[in-house]
Amino acid sequence: MTMQRIGRPTAPILGGGNAMETRSGSRGLQQREDLIFEIGSADKTGVDLPAPAGRKDRLGGVARKVDTGLPGLTEPEAVRHYMRLSQKNYAIDLGLFPLGSCTMKHNPRLNEKAARIPGFADIHPMQPQSTVQGALELIDELATWLTTLTGMPAVAMSPKAGAHGELCGMLAIREALIARGEADTRKRVLVPASAHGTNPATAIQCGFVVDEIKADARGRVDMEDLRGKLEDTHDVAGIMLTNPNTCGLFETDIRTIADLIHDAGGYFYCDGANFNAIVGRVRPGDLGVDAMHINLHKTFSTPHGGGGPGSGPTVLSEALAPYAPVPYVVNEGDGFRLIEEAEGEAAESFGRMVAFHGQMGMFVRALAYMLSHGADGLKQVAEDAVLNANYVQARLKDVMTPAFDGYCMHEALFSDAFTADGIETIDIAKALIDEGYHPMTMYFPLVVHGAMLIEPTETESKQELDRFCDALIGIAERAAEGDESLKGAPYLAPHSRLDETQAARKPILKWTPPAPAAIAAE
Repeated sequence: MTMQRIGRPTAPILGGGNAMETRSGSRGLQQREDLIFEIGSADKTGVDLPAPAGRKDRLGGVARKVDTGLPGLTEPEAVRHYMRLSQKNYAIDLGLFPLGSCTMKHNPRLNEKAARIPGFADIHPMQPQSTVQGALELIDELATWLTTLTGMPAVAMSPKAGAHGELCGMLAIREALIARGEADTRKRVLVPASAHGTNPATAIQCGFVVDEIKADARGRVDMEDLRGKLEDTHDVAGIMLTNPNTCGLFETDIRTIADLIHDAGGYFYCDGANFNAIVGRVRPGDLGVDAMHINLHKTFSTPHGGGGPGSGPTVLSEALAPYAPVPYVVNEGDGFRLIEEAEGEAAESFGRMVAFHGQMGMFVRALAYMLSHGADGLKQVAEDAVLNANYVQARLKDVMTPAFDGYCMHEALFSDAFTADGIETIDIAKALIDEGYHPMTMYFPLVVHGAMLIEPTETESKQELDRFCDALIGIAERAAEGDESLKGAPYLAPHSRLDETQAARKPILKWTPPAPAAIAAE
């Protein structure tokens, strides 16, 4: 007897109000799982040991007198609980993660192994410097790679994330203005409309005032608007600009922008979140950049998401290098030294951003990535990232609407212009969950209506890109036809579509045990 393979339908098998429910609450091999408080009980334990004889209470009468209220589980129950939860997670190890502006790519296991080498993984930041010379040398070598790749003379290694690196760069700019005696007058920072939200937030955090620059029809800085904002230059502190920008496009007027800002007496901060699109191909220092953070956890493979750990070293131009934060490593020929105080040779530093030297584990992972790729391999990283994004754009452009004409850089941006009335971007996102994918970045950047931002990264094969594009093409065709079943997606996820507005405004963050049933009086 032969088995015939049944073709996958273009619409969900389950839909509308006719979704099949199972008695167990499970869906196929995906087991239903309740809260740990619901499946455990306070009188249950995985290990039951008798109280030790002759034990003396050393708590001085402050021992707990009531139960903690924490659930007890047997070992099989505990293992199954976390295994079932893990199967509900979407991860880069499971499939393509299309989040634009986030660079969710595979993290080579070699890097993870390197980060666990004794001497890197188990050192303490308060050890004598003489006992951690290898770690300091690694930080120094990583710094050399970063300054070489960016064409910048200095780098602050201690910032622990992208926004933290932004803060570092803008604090260095503020310190430079203080040194010039212009901190009280130069308060205005120009920020493009397509900027990451952290850019204006960081500028305001540093005491600046944000002045937004419009985007032109090509998705880049509107040069006429920029020149208009520079007619009066006495209060210009600088510009915060992402390149490639958040529309996935290279700012073709970048050198002109840098010259205009410098002529106005300001500094050029470049958001380096998208450095993975140009690494090995373009040096920001050659573009006139004064400060730029680099997300090690995006460009150089280290873990991304889940709140960290991240790392955001900030490269600085010659004009800003004296104001770099402490601590930083110096190579003295016969050893390495960590300068920890803003005094002496670091007297112009704006101060300290973190307690110690930064994220050692991230440094190890990033350097392992660089050494395994080499200079030519890092150049190929950028080339493959751009190639993959343009392949996705080419495959989707006949059924979806590219936000801008021409080739993109590392991410492809689409608008919702192709959808029928009543079908929204969020419906496409939810339908992707039924197809087995985490949705792309939705509604961002704000300069594009109903934006869908897709970043495949360089680590995806053509086969994986085709699987994703095939799924999205099917959804896009349904959206163009006005398929109302999209409004109920996802149907195959552990839970159906949530009321996200109420979930955001009135989240239930605490489990409350049900009230005990009243005992009727006899």
